[in-house]
Amino acid sequence: MATLVLGALGTLVGGPLGGAIGATLGRSLDAGIIGSSRREGPRLKELAVSTSSYGSAIPALYGRVRVPGTIIWASDLSERRESSGGGKGRPATTRYAYSVSLAVALSSRPIDGVGRIWADGNLLRGAAGDLKTGGVLRIHTGHADQLPDPLMAASIGARCPAYRGCAYAVFEDLALEDFGNRIPAISFEVFAGTAQAVVEDIARQASMESEGTGFPELGGFVHEGGGLAAVLSQVKGLRPIHAAMRDGHVIVAGDMAPEDVPMLPPAVAAPDGEFGRASGTALSRRQGASQGAGLLRYYDPTRDYQPGLQRSEGADGGETIEFPGVFQPEAARSLLAGAARREWLRGERLAWRTNRIDPALGPGSIVRAPGHPGLWQITTWEWRDTGIELDLARYAPAAGASQPADGGAAWSPPDRLPVETRLRAFELPWDGTGQNSVPQRYAAVSAPAGRWGGAMLYRESADTLVPIGHSGPQRAVGGILAEALPPSPGLRLEATARVRVRLDDYEAALEPAGLDAIARGSNRLLIGGEIVQFAQCEPEGNGIWQLCGLLRGRGGTEIEALAGHEPGAPVTLLDDRLVPLPAYPYPGDGDRIAAIGAGDDEPVLAEIENGGRTCRPLLPVHPRSEQDALGNLTLRWTRRARGGWSWPDGVEQPLVEQDELYEVGLGDPDRPARIWATPGPQLVLEAGEIAALGESDEGAALWVRQKGSFAVSPPLHLISLSTLAERKMP
Repeated sequence: MATLVLGALGTLVGGPLGGAIGATLGRSLDAGIIGSSRREGPRLKELAVSTSSYGSAIPALYGRVRVPGTIIWASDLSERRESSGGGKGRPATTRYAYSVSLAVALSSRPIDGVGRIWADGNLLRGAAGDLKTGGVLRIHTGHADQLPDPLMAASIGARCPAYRGCAYAVFEDLALEDFGNRIPAISFEVFAGTAQAVVEDIARQASMESEGTGFPELGGFVHEGGGLAAVLSQVKGLRPIHAAMRDGHVIVAGDMAPEDVPMLPPAVAAPDGEFGRASGTALSRRQGASQGAGLLRYYDPTRDYQPGLQRSEGADGGETIEFPGVFQPEAARSLLAGAARREWLRGERLAWRTNRIDPALGPGSIVRAPGHPGLWQITTWEWRDTGIELDLARYAPAAGASQPADGGAAWSPPDRLPVETRLRAFELPWDGTGQNSVPQRYAAVSAPAGRWGGAMLYRESADTLVPIGHSGPQRAVGGILAEALPPSPGLRLEATARVRVRLDDYEAALEPAGLDAIARGSNRLLIGGEIVQFAQCEPEGNGIWQLCGLLRGRGGTEIEALAGHEPGAPVTLLDDRLVPLPAYPYPGDGDRIAAIGAGDDEPVLAEIENGGRTCRPLLPVHPRSEQDALGNLTLRWTRRARGGWSWPDGVEQPLVEQDELYEVGLGDPDRPARIWATPGPQLVLEAGEIAALGESDEGAALWVRQKGSFAVSPPLHLISLSTLAERKMP
C-alpha cells in the first residue's frame, strides 16, 4: 500500500524520477515492516582486478573508500631496450623494460583526491603521495571545469573527452618491471567528501527535502548504479528511512519519532470480526520475524578496505546484508544488531479499526494506540463501511550504545574445546542513573577459559523458557570467594583489608584503581548480596587474585557487610560486560533465568538474587534519642536516598521517593505491636505513652523504616524500652 501511495505522490512532486524514488521508499517501508524473503544488496567486490569492458558501471563514490576502477584508455606497451656489458672478453647483455600509459575511471561524481594506491597487493603509491616505481601520476577530480588530460588529448586528438563529472587517474609511462612486465591489478584509496550525508545528497538531487537521515557511522559508500532510488533501498537496511507527508512534500526521514506523537482514536467493534476481531483490535506477531539480518559484509578500513564480516549476536541463519559501505568493525556490528532488533520489534503487529482518523496520518506515520504502550507505525489502511482498518507495526527507535567488535586478521584460531556456561542473575540497588522505578536486573554470563561464543538467555515462566536474547561473546568476570570475608561496619576505606577470590576464567584480568576512580564507582564487586570496591589487585596464578584496599557495604548493602561471607560465596565484577535483563515482567526472588551455550547439554539456571532491591529505600542511619525533664521521648534519625552512593558535605541528599514518610514501630518488625507514621525524620512520644508502653511491652524495641514509593526499607533499631527504663533508675 505504501508503495502505491508514495509512488503516486513522488510522481506529482518530482515527475518520473520522483515517482521511482517514492515507489522505492514505499517498497522500503513495506519490506521493512512486512518483511521479505531476502535482504541483500549488491555483492561486494574483492578489489582484485581493474576491469575494462563496455557497459560496466562506474561507481559514484562518497567518503573514503577503496576501488579498483575501470580502465577507460590505455596505450600500447612501450618497449625500452638497454644494453650493458661487453668488452674485455665479456658478452654484451640486452635488457628490455616495458611501460604503459593508462587512464582509470574512479568515480562518476567529483572527488577530493586519491591517497594510497595498491598494485598486486603492494603499495604503488604511499600516503605521502610518492610512487614506488617509475612513472607519472595525474589525478582528475571530475569537477565542472575539468580539462582533457594532455597525454590522452595528444593520443586521441580533438575528440578526447574531458570527462567532466567523472574522476579518473592517469598513469604516464608506468614502469612494469616490478609486475612481471604486465599491467598489475590496481586499486585506489579515494577521498570523496563525506559519506554521512549520502541520503541528503540523493534527496537533494531528486528535489526532495530530508530530515534526520544522517549516517554518522558511514565512512565511505560505493554506489554501483541502478538509479538514485537504489541508494535509498541499500541504506534502509542499516539506517532505516521512511516517507512522511509534511506541508505537501515528501520527506525522507530517519529512525526518529516526531516530538508530538498523535494518539489513534479508540477502536470500534464490528459484528463481522474479520479485522481486528469483534473488538476492533488484535495484537499478533508475524511468523519468522526474529529471523532477520544475521550477517553483514562491508568494507573494513582496519583491513585496508577489504571486505569484512560481522555476525549478529544470537544469529542462527538469517539473511546476509551486502552493504557497499565502509564501517569500523564496532560500527558495523552495532548497525547489524540494530537491524536485527528492528526486525524483531517490527514483527509485532497491531490491527486497529476506527471510525475517524486525522487526515494528516497515513502509511509511514508514527502513532500511539490506546491501551498499547510504545509507538506504532502505520503500514496500510483501508476504508470500509464498518470503519477505517489500520495495520500497524511496532516502531523501532534508534539503536542504543555501540557494541565492541574486531575486524579480524588472517590467522587460524587454536582448536579449543567448548566450555560450559556460568550464569548468575541479580538485581542491584539503584545507582542514580536512569529511571529509579525501573528494576536494574542483570545477568553475569561467563565461562571458564576455553572456546565459548556466548549463550542464549531465557526467562523461566510456568515451566517454559521465554527467550530474552543472546549474551554476546564477551564474558562477565566472576568466580567465588577463595576464603572467608569477615564482617565489616562499612564506614570507611579499609586500606589493609584483604580478600582472595577465584575467577572462573583464569585468563581474565582485574585492574587496580586509585581513590578518585573508586569514588567514581570503579572496581565494584558483588560478593553475595554486598557491593565491595577494591583498590589493589595481585594475581597469584590459576585464576586466584588477592584484592586489598576494600570499601565495604556500598549502595546500602551494609547489612550484608555486617554479616560477612563464607568461602564459596559468589563474586561478580560489576562492569559493562553484564547483560541487562528486561525490566518487565518483574520477577522477584526465586524466579530464574536460563542460559544455553554451545557447550551446554542442559540449560544453566540461576535464580534472580535480591529481587526488589532497586526500588527498596535504603536503611536510615544515625539513630538518636533524647528525653526531657518531663519524660517526653524524641526520636531522630538521618534519611538516605536511593542512588546516593556518596555523602556530599553540606548538601542534603535529594529525595527520590514521591513523599517522605516513615514508620516507627514497636516490637517485631514483621508483627509490630504499635505503628506510628511521621512525615519527617523524627517522632515525639509523650511520657504517659512511654509509661503505658513499658507496662504492656516491657523490653520491646523501637525501630524506624522509610516508606518509599514502591517498598519499605529495612528497619533501623532506635532504642529499646528496657534502655529507657534503665535511664530512669537512680
